Amino acid sequence: MIGIIGIVVVFAMVFGGYLAAGGKMYIIFKSLPYEMTMIGGAAIGAFLIGNDKSVIKHTLKDLGKVFRGAHWKPEDYRDLLCLLFELIRLARQNAVALEEQIEAPDTSAIFGRYPRILADREAVDLICDTLRSAAMNYDDPHQVEEVLEKRLETSHHVAQHTSHTLQTMADGLPALGIVAAVLGVIKTMGSIDQPPEILGKLIAGALVGTFLGVFLAYGLVGPFASRVKAVIDEDAHFYQLIREVLVANLHAHPPNICIEVGRQNTPKHFRPTYGDLEEALRAVRQDAA
Repeated sequence: MIGIIGIVVVFAMVFGGYLAAGGKMYIIFKSLPYEMTMIGGAAIGAFLIGNDKSVIKHTLKDLGKVFRGAHWKPEDYRDLLCLLFELIRLARQNAVALEEQIEAPDTSAIFGRYPRILADREAVDLICDTLRSAAMNYDDPHQVEEVLEKRLETSHHVAQHTSHTLQTMADGLPALGIVAAVLGVIKTMGSIDQPPEILGKLIAGALVGTFLGVFLAYGLVGPFASRVKAVIDEDAHFYQLIREVLVANLHAHPPNICIEVGRQNTPKHFRPTYGDLEEALRAVRQDAA
């Protein structure tokens, strides 16, 4: 919703100010289809040249994040802590039972209680792979922490492809606007024998190209890139929380302490209160009894 409001504000302020200053929209509307074809078409073509199929699909999918915001909500962080508590407690009580849960998470009763987490393959794989490694006596906390850190860094780098791609497009749009403007000037010079009122309109149409390139770069595509990057960075805290709790588990802390470590490392605007989390864990204990 905020993203839509921002777009409305950008258009209202730019074109509202132009009209308030006495500008005529018909000049822009007349040139817009041709300038947009040149600038937008060239930007899309460059995007297709510079990226493979997977990045293109990923970018189109991630554009929705500008308007949806972060995928993980505060209740998801609370549910994640409850899920990890159940798995850690089960690992301490019955390693065989834990293996049944992590080898088939899609049919696991524990994972099934948290459908939003279960639907995220990256989160489920991270949890199951780490717990499986611990069951195989790969239990050096520092080594596991290093492995998890590298894994998360790699995943985060891949997730940031969309913001990098959009920022590259934003960086190129002003130059493409100049290209369109130069073509407009060439067209104008071919009509140099026309009267001043016609030449003025041709020059104005050419300048629309420069305006459009700069406007798209700094008014839309650049902010889109920044917003996508911010959302991806925000969602990354969810996976960092998994790492913190599971590494604490390898240090053989009690399950409650492991979960409290995770709670303390959750960003403030997502962090459940101690009372809320304790109440949720109490419900988990009752369901398991």
